[in-house]
Amino acid sequence: MGASSTRHSIDRQWGARLLIAGPYAFLLLFFLLPFLIVFKISMSELSETGIGFINMLSLQEGVFQLRLKFSNYMFLLSDSLYLKTYLSSIGYALVTTLVCLFLGYPFAYFLARTPIAWRPTLMMLVMLPFWTSFLVRIYAWKGLLDNNGLINQFLMALGLITQPILMMNTAFSLQIGMVYVYLPFMVLPLYANLVKMDLRLLEAAADLGAKPWSAFWRITVPLSRNGILAGSMLVFIPCVGEYVIPTLLGGPNTLSIGRVLWDEFFNNNDWAMASAVAVVMMVLILGPMAWFNRIQAKEQGGPR
Repeated sequence: MGASSTRHSIDRQWGARLLIAGPYAFLLLFFLLPFLIVFKISMSELSETGIGFINMLSLQEGVFQLRLKFSNYMFLLSDSLYLKTYLSSIGYALVTTLVCLFLGYPFAYFLARTPIAWRPTLMMLVMLPFWTSFLVRIYAWKGLLDNNGLINQFLMALGLITQPILMMNTAFSLQIGMVYVYLPFMVLPLYANLVKMDLRLLEAAADLGAKPWSAFWRITVPLSRNGILAGSMLVFIPCVGEYVIPTLLGGPNTLSIGRVLWDEFFNNNDWAMASAVAVVMMVLILGPMAWFNRIQAKEQGGPR
């Protein structure tokens, strides 16, 4: 009986390890390995025939030597254009995240409090934009915001304006497009968090004399913090490296990391510099993710 129990325990341990090995192998093959390749390219320099990789690891007289060339990263720090681009991309992503939170939280709250029979329909409406091509939706906004677009034509037909309002190729059109695209990524994790909240806590607060608005700020918002953080990360991280929306709606003067990467890779053919830009962008993205994981670990009583 004891041997059978021990063998069953060993089988369960191996099963758990094999189950965990799948995601780790996926991350190793499709995240870590490509990242290391990009990092190696960022340590190279452009030659006349193409990218000349420096010999990062060599053996000379029985001694291994590791050589890293940081000239591309030093150039990033010395050129103010790249700094402005990073700050601009982070600013656009931050504004998009805040607007999505401001719009998405009330809708997720309403969705979590509606009768169960209505929730699938409302959830379908949230996910309905995903059924249409991403590019088609962005081009639809161009048709709405253009000088000869539907919005300007409607306002001029009502006599509210005499000249078209400049909305395309501005920060306004860029933010509109990003909020529209990434709003569902904020609503879904907020809904998943709010729908599991114990409503008896609000009833207890009301019995103790708390007003609805006070109970909302002191109970609902703190309990939905994980949903807020998860939705913010899902919106902020892809917004930082967004390329399509700044190109189609932001105009040629928009500073974004995605456009800089495209220009360095395909227009300048400088893969080393483009890889350095991508590595720095990855570091900027991993920072908020590490902060989010740290907060979750603290709340779950994990190691600090």
